[in-house]
Amino acid sequence: MSALTGKVALVTGGAGGIGTAICQRLAAAGATIVATCRTRTERADALVASLPGTGHWAHAASVTDSAALTALAAAIDVRHGRLDVLVNNAGVTRVVPHADLDALDDALIDEIFATNWRGAFACTRACHTLLRRHQGVIVNISSIAGTTAVGSNIAYCASKAALDNLTRSLARALAPAVRVLSIAPGWVTGEYASRADPAYLAEQIARTPLGRIAAPEDVAEAVYAACTTLGFTTGAILPVDGGRPLG
Repeated sequence: MSALTGKVALVTGGAGGIGTAICQRLAAAGATIVATCRTRTERADALVASLPGTGHWAHAASVTDSAALTALAAAIDVRHGRLDVLVNNAGVTRVVPHADLDALDDALIDEIFATNWRGAFACTRACHTLLRRHQGVIVNISSIAGTTAVGSNIAYCASKAALDNLTRSLARALAPAVRVLSIAPGWVTGEYASRADPAYLAEQIARTPLGRIAAPEDVAEAVYAACTTLGFTTGAILPVDGGRPLG
């Protein structure tokens, strides 16, 4: 028996780079995966088909659509009768230099907060009744930008700080039935990092005590630990950054 055998995990933004790694790790531990995406894609379908185990499925539901999230929670209840893990992984951003205040327009600010903060809250609101049934856990994918205020833009940093605050508030509000944690990566290899200036990225690696940036699998392992071995931890913000703020 694996640690998550018989349990059901919902991963928002499951077909992205970090989301895929999380789905793979939780499925390898025995969980049945429900992976969401904004619109149904071949990539999401291919992901769930590739996961070990059976019963995995993909579902199109934007985290900015509360009605769709309520319907998704109802569908999970009908199909599985339980939800043990919610990973609020969906997020958006765009690079805007912090000093260029005019370029950070209202539409981008609203999109970032609607997805990165309100989306996590809306998913929790839709799913908390299911999660309470079996002492579930919520894992919010945050960023060290929420603490360091260094990131793709000011609104992104602020949204992750707000997400960490939400983690603490929900941990208090949902205890003892549901644990809530944030996983806060630094730079993570993948599509976003590949677009960064190579010299800048090399500088970040050189200033990281562990000598590299994170892989999506590092984040996935932290999510797995939050769901399993860290059973007496709630309201915590867990960095996965190789010690970068120490550099």
